[in-house]
Amino acid sequence: MREFGNFGPLVGAIDEGTSNVKFLIFAANTSEVLTYHQLPLKRFSPQQGWVEQDALEILSAVLECIEVTIDNLKKLDINPADVVGIGVTNQRETTIIWNSTTGEPLYSAIVWLDVRTCKTVDDLLQTKGAHSIYAVTQTSGLPLSTYFSSVKLRWLLQNVTQIKEAVAKGSCMAGTVDSWLIWNLTGGCRGGVHITDVTNASRTQLMSLTSLQWDKGLLKFFDIPLEILPKIKSSSEIYGYISTGSLLGTPIAGCLGDQQAALLGQNCLKFGQVKCTYGTGCFLLYNTGESIVHSQNGLLTTVAYKLGPEAPAVYALEGSVAVAGDTLQWLQNSMELLSDVSDTENLAFQVTDYEDGSVSLVPAFNGLYSPHWRKDARGVICGISSTTRSEHIVRAALEGVCQQTRAIANSMAQDCAPIEKLLADGGMSQNSALMQMQADTLGIPVIRPLMMESTALGAAIVAGRALRVWPQNTPSSPSDTFLPAISNEERDVRYKRWEEALNRSMGWTNHDVTGDKKNQDEIDPTTALPPGLFFLGTALLIILADKLKIVPCICICIVKL
Repeated sequence: MREFGNFGPLVGAIDEGTSNVKFLIFAANTSEVLTYHQLPLKRFSPQQGWVEQDALEILSAVLECIEVTIDNLKKLDINPADVVGIGVTNQRETTIIWNSTTGEPLYSAIVWLDVRTCKTVDDLLQTKGAHSIYAVTQTSGLPLSTYFSSVKLRWLLQNVTQIKEAVAKGSCMAGTVDSWLIWNLTGGCRGGVHITDVTNASRTQLMSLTSLQWDKGLLKFFDIPLEILPKIKSSSEIYGYISTGSLLGTPIAGCLGDQQAALLGQNCLKFGQVKCTYGTGCFLLYNTGESIVHSQNGLLTTVAYKLGPEAPAVYALEGSVAVAGDTLQWLQNSMELLSDVSDTENLAFQVTDYEDGSVSLVPAFNGLYSPHWRKDARGVICGISSTTRSEHIVRAALEGVCQQTRAIANSMAQDCAPIEKLLADGGMSQNSALMQMQADTLGIPVIRPLMMESTALGAAIVAGRALRVWPQNTPSSPSDTFLPAISNEERDVRYKRWEEALNRSMGWTNHDVTGDKKNQDEIDPTTALPPGLFFLGTALLIILADKLKIVPCICICIVKL
């Protein structure tokens, strides 16, 4: 029997998100975080609606986080040899293509938020028959949308010369961020393992939910060659071994998309349990057990986890909100209403004249996801008056997240059963004002664990189980509970007001983000909406940026062009 130090066997977790990378070390016996290191990730937008990241920066950040964390262990007088394996969790749908011979990316990572594929989606809708489109949704569980990897891969294969050449030479590899990281960590072009797990594969729109393999019909529909894709594995098994650095020879034994990892980290292992992760976006997952439930109300069907090669797959219904934490970044960086995102909690609590200052904000910067699926929507702020202050806008931004969450919860209740309580996690959930507003909005308890690293914990759990060092029953961590504090009547009034703002957000843009630079340059931004509203909106943007001085008492629509 192998001997370990005071904390017993340790499991590492790579948590690669849209905004940052972390590497954490957990004690398997107690689920305690012993140490970690975190680095931010840059996003860039070479054109309107495009969102990209540097795949090499992502890899470099992961490697640096591992080395610093291992060094931290040594400083704590903990033996790094006690780390028996690591798990990986990652932002989903973000797509990378690279050269298998050189190991170099052939293009930037196209982030899940990117909407350059609007025209790709429209072309498919126009050229494919209704039966084929229905079959795509039924097979993959996902609607045609710019959100998923399928159309990102199609765009890359059609538009990037180097990728076309690599495919012709047989030196092209493609995958989501998990595949890119695992391939590099296990040797890269010197024998790296090209794999993905079922949860990440289920977000590509190329995998069958029933067979858990790449589907020939889906590949044909999107015109994606099978040979460039990774092999699909379960979420909990040894994929390969780290080939370099302080963890040389350590097995990579678990992999989950970040939202599925949070579901596991929150111990949502029973039918009907629901968690919501508040991060860059906002994501609710409803555990449906081994049943594949196809939503009739705008939700996605996805694989929640598969705990081993022989274990059954567990599925979930998911509602996805494109913009959550990014709304607060927008208030800070673009509108200059905040000196720091952490100020939002205090500012929101300062709003005591809520009904007099009833402002609604819909953060549909790049369209709406679940349950609406409207790529023509854009952000709006309604209800501004001469008494509106910056605190009202901040509160409206938080409430916008909560009301979008309620819309998804309503859909889940119609597809399955009403939600009895909501388990919350993610960086934005640290905001107690948001959590209280969410309880008020839903009319149910919202439970927030004191240990905030649910996503990384999920990755550690699947790796630890594969290595047989993690307990079968992970104890729930201590938590805060937020109870509803408003009446049902007030709750419904607020939701109705929100829906009025939501309806105003739709249909604001009809042009496509095509990816054609010439076409982009030819778009006159004033044609995206009536001239009067355009100039009014521009004026109000200036006013808002100047700390909301006197504003006419009308419904203001701010459109991101």
